[in-house]
Amino acid sequence: MNPVHITQNIAFELRSRLANLSHSSIFLLSDENTEKMCFPAIAEVLGDDFYHFTVPQGEKHKTLETCSLIWKEMTAAGLDRKAIMINLGGGVIGDMGGFCASIYKRGIRFITIPTTLLSQVDASVGGKLGVDFQGLKNHLGVFNEPEMVLIAPEFLKTLPERELRSGFAEVIKHGLIQDKSYFEKLDFEKWEKNDWKALIEHSIQIKKYVVHTDPKESGFRKILNFGHTIGHAMETFYLDSEKHLLHGEAIAAGMICEAWLSQQKCGLNQSELDTIVKTILQVYGKTEILDNELESIVNLCLQDKKNEGKTILFSLLDQIGKCQYNIPASQKEIAEALSFYQSL
Repeated sequence: MNPVHITQNIAFELRSRLANLSHSSIFLLSDENTEKMCFPAIAEVLGDDFYHFTVPQGEKHKTLETCSLIWKEMTAAGLDRKAIMINLGGGVIGDMGGFCASIYKRGIRFITIPTTLLSQVDASVGGKLGVDFQGLKNHLGVFNEPEMVLIAPEFLKTLPERELRSGFAEVIKHGLIQDKSYFEKLDFEKWEKNDWKALIEHSIQIKKYVVHTDPKESGFRKILNFGHTIGHAMETFYLDSEKHLLHGEAIAAGMICEAWLSQQKCGLNQSELDTIVKTILQVYGKTEILDNELESIVNLCLQDKKNEGKTILFSLLDQIGKCQYNIPASQKEIAEALSFYQSL
């Protein structure tokens, strides 16, 4: 796994890293938000001799169509295989930019500079890259590590509160699957007052350990998907609706549903289920799921990448801090988990 550097001075860090990295040219990818809010912090480092391309912001643009535009710009810029791509943005830019770099001329090196809490604690670590396809989340992708990841907690100051809260869901997940004491130390009542730098460092250590143990997700790494089978289905279903959910908001709901499944299938005790439900609702509230939406959300779970054939596989909790993987659940059980969530 390539290095992750947490820095209080992103311009200095990037300048020193680039000075030690032989490259023919630089291609920087941003979205509309990071171009305005984050790019000025590193512009002086890049000078005038680089290529900069900006794409629309948001998950709905994480598609092959956008990739085609990026590849067209990379080609027009004449990037050779010694070029470096810098992906400045959240999970969408990190996933899509890394995917584009990995495909272009069979792969060029790329640097990830994650700008959201979600991408800093989770998406930027582990080498998972990809795009959505025909409405299915991360349906096309590769495993490929960036040359390095440069994390600047200062960028969190540019985030709307809703985006910051979305990223907190992955912090909660890390505690639930691997570190009970970490989960218990989180401040849920005044969640925005958490020490983000400390949480970023701790969450990265958890994710690096899991990924190092199982780089290509053949087994143990699947625990990182707790909350994501149902969560991704909800995120996909509501993507173009008025109830559009950010990734972390969908995963928060998914973790409640899958905590209930954990009680049914892995023996998670009632007290810990109650704790999980209470703390997540305290931060995220509840998404209203209508009865006539249930079947479509359940059907989307059939597309989850952990599945084997038509068997839907979950990562579920024995207890807070301990997670199992490859636990099958029927569509009926998934519907029951969503009904439990509806009833809260």
